Amino acid sequence: MTTKTTGAIDYAQTESAIGLNWYEIDPNLSKLMDRYVAPADRDWAEGVLRRWGELCGGPIAERAEIIDKNPPRLERYDRWGDEIASIVHHPSAIDQKRDIWNEGPTGVAARDGRDIPTVLGSAFTYLLSQSDTGMVCSTGMTGGVEALVDRYAPPDVREKILPRLQSPTYDGSWDGAMFMTEIRGGSDLAASETTAKQVNGKWVLNGAKWFCSNVDARAIVTLARPEGADEGLRGLALFLIPSERSDGSRNGIHIKRLKDKLGTRSVPTAEIELVDAEAHIMSNPSATESQTRGLNRMMGMVNGSRMGVATMGLGIMRRSFLESAIYAAHRMAFGKRLDELPLVRETLVNMVVAVEAVSAIVFEAASLASSKGDEEGRRLYRILVPLTKFKGARGGLELASQAVEMYGGNGYIETFPTARQLRDAQCHTIWEGTENIICLDVLRAIGKESAHDALLNRVDAALSAVSHSSLSAMKDAVAQARREAQEIIAFIARADDDVRQLNSRRVTAALADLAQAALLLEAAQGELDASGDARKAAVTRFFIRERLGGTGAMRGISEDRSALDLFDSVTRYQPLEPADLPAAV
Repeated sequence: MTTKTTGAIDYAQTESAIGLNWYEIDPNLSKLMDRYVAPADRDWAEGVLRRWGELCGGPIAERAEIIDKNPPRLERYDRWGDEIASIVHHPSAIDQKRDIWNEGPTGVAARDGRDIPTVLGSAFTYLLSQSDTGMVCSTGMTGGVEALVDRYAPPDVREKILPRLQSPTYDGSWDGAMFMTEIRGGSDLAASETTAKQVNGKWVLNGAKWFCSNVDARAIVTLARPEGADEGLRGLALFLIPSERSDGSRNGIHIKRLKDKLGTRSVPTAEIELVDAEAHIMSNPSATESQTRGLNRMMGMVNGSRMGVATMGLGIMRRSFLESAIYAAHRMAFGKRLDELPLVRETLVNMVVAVEAVSAIVFEAASLASSKGDEEGRRLYRILVPLTKFKGARGGLELASQAVEMYGGNGYIETFPTARQLRDAQCHTIWEGTENIICLDVLRAIGKESAHDALLNRVDAALSAVSHSSLSAMKDAVAQARREAQEIIAFIARADDDVRQLNSRRVTAALADLAQAALLLEAAQGELDASGDARKAAVTRFFIRERLGGTGAMRGISEDRSALDLFDSVTRYQPLEPADLPAAV
């Protein structure tokens, strides 16, 4: 199925993003589904996403505002003074979780009797993230825990817990969480002080975890050091901690206090202490592998989580643009609508371009997430994950800030929609690795796995597909950026370690920009082939001018009026004739 191009979107026809179907008002997402969802699944995916877009833009978005003002609270004692340390959620949060669980990927897969393609799963996350990224965390880590339990849990534990994690309905289900951070170090996992020992044939864990999101999850994975194990990362083992002991009593997970967070308030985050917490070691029962090396097993979940965080940032990017476009279509200043003013037009164009550029690498990475037996695809996914996290998390924060500024003083007020987006977006640059950690991970992907070769091969494949005359100058610019990327890789290979680390952010930015430009260019060729529409070509041109352009005092200063002349095509998704696309980049 190929989605037909519709008429231009008129943002003046609605007062609020809440109440819209967020899938139907997002033609770029529909085209990404055309691109990445198998033809046999495309009509089915269309119906699923229309239903999900209606929920995310309607009741889920409405409840998100209520939950943010009524976050989870810790009820430490019962009426008799006994410690219960129970998390109490607002009724809207329970309704929210039920809708997300029942109508999201888990419920749809069970109801329709078919697997959810990874790209479609990312579309679910992207739309939900526009409503509330905290709720994405609260419901989304379950899949990662499920995969670990399925692969590594002892058979009896797997048989008991896996059906709860895979429940098709919210009632009776268990959700999962990952507790890694300790007070001495967030990213420095080697400093972990949580210990594990066997008592009467059972593993028990003792220690403290400092930043535990979705703290009331029923199935928790964590790292601990068994007695006698090596120091450092090699000695850490992966454990599963159920919320209950084998005898049905409450497990030794003591919630000390909830974090008073800046944002993502819908998900409870706490400091906890493990006191003889009963746990199950997670190592492949059929293999003769070490029980330690738990970080290796955890990293599969971490990579999936990083993809999720990138998609959360992308969702905030899209919501920030949508709110800004609607506001600018209504607000008057200097005798004109805001979206008639040149600087506002340029801002909105740049926001759309940023959203579509990050979308390009997020959904490309998502399409590779389940690659099996494809070494090239595995290496490409390996490097795209940190690149998407780098661009998506920072992009969410940047566009949320621009949305606040678009609203002016109103944007800084909590009764308007942009303040929460800004608060929530700041979390993503930290979540699952700060930018510094992500940049160092790109270096590891290059140095240890030569993952950059797979990335450059993917760029070559995109360039080889481009033949339309209107794209020739853009193709040349991307080809030049590809040559420069080779120079960057060669420099990194010969530099000493301190210099490599010092330049890792610039390396990451350059490779991310190259990947985005190549994928946008390939998509532009695809749209020209399919319908003759040059709109994506215009988006690609804006991106290349901004991210791959030259340097110097006059960079970007010119007579070029494309941000004004192409405004309707780019921001309102109005088709564009190739002849109307400027020839020069």
